[in-house]
Parts: sequence; C-alpha cells; structure tokens
Amino acid sequence: MRAILSGLHHKKNLQELELELIDVPEPFDDLAVTFLEKQTKASLTLPVSEVVSAEVVRLRLDPNALQFTDAGQSEFSWELYLNLRQQNTRGLIQVESEYLSDRHQLSLTSYYQVNSDANGMALFNMHTQQAESEFTISAINLQDDQLQVIGQSQINHQPIQNQRLVLKNVNEASSAEWLITQMSLHGLFTAAIPLSDLAADSTQQLFIRSTVAGQDLEQRVVLAKSLAGQVTQTITANHRLVMIEKRFDNGIRVQEMAAPTMGERLASVPGKVGGVTRLLSMLIDKANLFYMRRLFKRGHRPYDQPTLIFESFGGRQVSDSPYAIYQLFRQLYPGFTCIWSIDRSQKAFCKENGIPFVVRRTAKWVRTLEKATFWISNARFPSWIRKPNYVTYIQTWHGTPLKKLGLDIENVSMPGTTTTKYHANFVKEANRWDALVSPNDYSTRIFRSAFGFNNQILKVGYPRNDELINSTPEDVVALKESMGIPLDKKVILYAPTYRDNQFAEKGKYTFELPFSLDDFRAKYGQDAVLVLRMHYLISNALDISGYEGVVLDFSNHPNISDLYLISDMLITDYSSVFFDFAYLKRPILFYPYDYHMYKDELRGFYLDYEADLPGEIAHDEKQLLQLVGEKLQTPDMSGNQKFMDFYRRFCAIDDGLSSLKIVNYVMQQIEKGN
Repeated sequence: MRAILSGLHHKKNLQELELELIDVPEPFDDLAVTFLEKQTKASLTLPVSEVVSAEVVRLRLDPNALQFTDAGQSEFSWELYLNLRQQNTRGLIQVESEYLSDRHQLSLTSYYQVNSDANGMALFNMHTQQAESEFTISAINLQDDQLQVIGQSQINHQPIQNQRLVLKNVNEASSAEWLITQMSLHGLFTAAIPLSDLAADSTQQLFIRSTVAGQDLEQRVVLAKSLAGQVTQTITANHRLVMIEKRFDNGIRVQEMAAPTMGERLASVPGKVGGVTRLLSMLIDKANLFYMRRLFKRGHRPYDQPTLIFESFGGRQVSDSPYAIYQLFRQLYPGFTCIWSIDRSQKAFCKENGIPFVVRRTAKWVRTLEKATFWISNARFPSWIRKPNYVTYIQTWHGTPLKKLGLDIENVSMPGTTTTKYHANFVKEANRWDALVSPNDYSTRIFRSAFGFNNQILKVGYPRNDELINSTPEDVVALKESMGIPLDKKVILYAPTYRDNQFAEKGKYTFELPFSLDDFRAKYGQDAVLVLRMHYLISNALDISGYEGVVLDFSNHPNISDLYLISDMLITDYSSVFFDFAYLKRPILFYPYDYHMYKDELRGFYLDYEADLPGEIAHDEKQLLQLVGEKLQTPDMSGNQKFMDFYRRFCAIDDGLSSLKIVNYVMQQIEKGN
C-alpha cells in the first residue's frame, strides 16, 4: 500500500492536498492524514474531505495550523501519514511525494514549501518569523540591455498592490524607481530596468516598494538561492559594464562602470596562461594519484619500532587534537618515532619547530604510512589509501557536531556523487577507524548513527581542549603579549561558519562582515578589540585597513585555542566553535543574520538552534551591538542556569587529561602487541 502527494491547490483560503492511493483496499471507512512535526513530535490529524475515486483523495488544510505561535520555534517540518482505519485494517502509511511546491507566501512573515526527503517522503515545511523588511525574488538576470527581476505578485493569492523596483545609490542619498506592470506566470511578476537608466559609475542596492493590506512597504530584495545559471555580467552597447552581486546578507547590488579597454583585456591574458598552468597541474595530479595508488598496492613490512603518523585537516595544518597528543608523546616517550603527514605549505612551520614530517602524495609518504604502527588524524584519509591490518587508526574528529553528518544527511547534493554512494563511502571509511574519540554522550550517539561506526569509542574529551582547562591567568597574559593584544582591553572573538555564497569562482572567494566596523569602533573601540577568525578559504578576502588597533585578523593563527583563551566573549553563528569555547564559562552570543535562508540550505541541525544554545541570539546588527555590551558585563557564566545545563551536557567529562588518556590507550596497544 502506498500514498503519494500528487498535487497542491488553493481552495477558499485553504490549501487542498491531493493524494494518489496505490493498492489501498476499499472501502474507506474512516480516512485521515496525520501530520507529524520532526523536531517536536507534535501531531495533527485531519480527515480526508473528498474521496474522488479509489485512487485519489483530497483534504483541505489551513497552513497556519502547522505552526505554534507560543513555542519560540520558527521552522516546522511536517511528515505526512495516511491514517487508514478499516474494519480489519488499521495503520499508518507514510506519504511519498511527487509534488514539490514553489515558495508560497502566506503573509509578510511566513511561507511554506512542500518538498521530499532523500527517501522521497513528503515534507510540508513551514517558515515563520521572517523579516518584514525583506522581499525574496525568484530570479534576476542581465538580458537584452535590461535588469530583469522575477518575483511574487501575491501574498496568499491576494495581489500585492502598486509594486515598484527601487535602486538606491550606496554612496549617495539618491534613489530611482520603476513601476512593475508586467505579469509573468500566475502569481509572479516580471519587471525590467533599462540599463541605460543606471547611474554611471555607481553601486546600487535593489529594493521593492508596494502596498500590502493598505500598508506602504519598502523591502530589501534578497535571493535565497545562489546566482548559478543566471546572467550576472553584461557589456552594454555604449561600452559600459554592469554586474549583479549577491551580498553576505543575500541582498542584491548592481554595479555600473566603464567596460575594460582592449589593453586591459590583453593584460588579462596571463590569467589565461595561468588557467593553462592549472590544467597542466591537474593532469600532473591525476598522474601522481595513479602512481600513489600503485604504490599503496605493493606490500610493506612495518617498522621494527613503534611509529606514529599524525595528520590534521588533510595535512593543511599542524594543529588540533593530533598536535596535542603529539606534544605529550614527545614529552613522555621521546624514544618513539613520531612523524607528521603534511602539505608542502607546512614545511617551514615544521622545520622552524623541529617537527619530523613527510610530504603527502610522495613515494616516501606512502612508504611511511604503510610501515607505521599508528595513524592519528582528525579528518578522513582518502579512500584509496590502503590501511594495513597491523595499523591502529585513531580518529580524533574535529568538533562536537551541530550540523548533520554522514548517514544523517538525508539528501547529499555534492557534485560527483549520490546520497547512496556518499553514505556507503562514509561507512566504509569510518569502519577503518579502530578507535574514535568522543567529547560527550551526545557526540557518541551521533557518531554511531552518522558514521555507522561499530568499533571502539574513546569518550575522553578532545585533547585540543586540555589547553583550555590547564592554562593559568599568567599563561593568558603571556599569550596576549606574544600576540600583541592590549592587556587593558576586552577581547571579542568573531568566528562565523563558512557560507557557500562566499564562493565567487574557482579559486576566488568574497567576504563582507555582517555588521559595521565603524559602528563597532564608535561603541566599543576605546574599551575592546575585535579578533576575527574566518575560514581559511576567505581569510585573504578580508580588508580591515583603517581599523588598526581595533580589529585584528587572526584567521591564519595555527591554534584556535589560543584565540579562545585571550577572548572575553565569543560571537558566532552556525560554527561548532561554541562547544569548545563553553569550557571557559565565558559569554557566547549568536548572530545568525541569515538564519531563515541559510537553514534551508544546511544539512540540518542536531540541536534545536532556537532553544538549546548556551547564549542569546541577536537577529540584527542593532541588537548585536547592544547584546555585546550586556554580555561583557557578565564575564563568568557559572551563575547562568541555562549555560551551566549546556556545560554539564557537553563539557563536563573533560578534565584536562584527554591527551594523556589517548597516549595511555596507544601505549596499551603497543604493550598488547609485544
């Protein structure tokens, strides 16, 4: 028996869902559909309103019934079940989905979409508490000497009145507007601004003005998805370059400038040569990979003495828990051989600090890996690396999970793979790990389910956090002095997650801070400094010139624990850094400025983001700056009940001896082998 959601229609201010039934026996004594909310497990059962035939039934739904106005929750994801009640049969059939709806705006602040999960099961997703100041469009393109915008012309099937496109000059107090009159598909408009109307040498932000239920509105235009597939650059007939840019907050900017001259185009030829060089490099890498695979297939005998290989983030760093374990090993057992597997970029660091190393993807690297006794890493090795049966592989992982991992990702959208292949490869790799380090019971349960992991869990806490627990106030002062941090100022650490919309093109990334540094300096510049810790991909895109002494960029600092120790408070969004920072019992502030858009593109959260965090959420820049001042007044969170509940759940087992426990585990394995 199967039930499939096959249609969605608007009927008298309600939404009518149509279900196709396959092999469901008649008669239908009492047919209903049960909605089950995935996060809260709340349920709602509605009777089928019309039996069209033995194969088709319909029910009507008020989408407002699928939200809780007093629960503090803003996102609701409902599974559907056909509730079958017959004389001899009772049960639930989960509803599949052939139907994927577009965004349906219910009000200025709420909308719904019907989607399906990775298994093809229907999900009715409700989104509430949207910003009234934002208008989400469907597409934007530069075509036929026009800036073309497509968006919704209705809210819950009621027309939006007097819609106008508005461009505001970013650098000047000026704006211009164009009336929207052309309708596109039902419920959509198609609007156009002639490129000849754009102010010369300008950067302008796009808005929409309209009248909704008698209220005059001006809303910032945002695009929830990427600009992929849309035309974002053009050169006009009078040789002007126009570009569309999607900003950090999903807003749209339009730039107008003189197009490059022939000389400037010729000057860009070396870039094309660079492209050829990159292609050549890719071919060499492929040949090298083929060579590496052949080397791994050759038989190797282990070294006579125990040899430990350490690797962090695929060789890009010498850091994190593997480095903490390495340092203690060198101190306690200097007679053992410890070698780091590194990318070439880390050679200088290793030489300066006397760290033995082998460069990845070389013949020596293959031989060293294959002859070693232990591998200790915080990330996955490539699947083509062969693990000998005499190697003990200890996986430290690299954080308490907030976003879903591995098998728990319902729909994998990465290029070059499918959900099924991704899951299979994850399980295959994870079960090469002989032991997996866990910081708490919460992570242990997730690791078991997400990795399909059946081997040994070492629930000892993360070795990298030993430094947080064992450091003294004197250590912190010395650390500040070595990093050039003023001792008389508070330190605020900003460490956000990396977002896909910061990717511009291959090898290039963009970044804008989601708050004004001028406002921060005016409010806190005399008493505090802002330390930035950005993702390594975008760290080079930062420009903080003019804010010397107030804003410091430590994105490339090798040890993030140093940044935790010097900081009086943390500001983050979806990054899991707050799990580690909580060890210090210092205030944490969350600034998910694009939460309602970003959440839809995420793998999903394990925690209830709006209820389980150990700190307050700032929803806009004004609230952020206000809460920063409030949080700095409470440097110790030990007296905060919600914070301490979080601490006991995620941090309590770590006693500052995690590294020692891993070292002892390794020694136990060595002694067993003897």
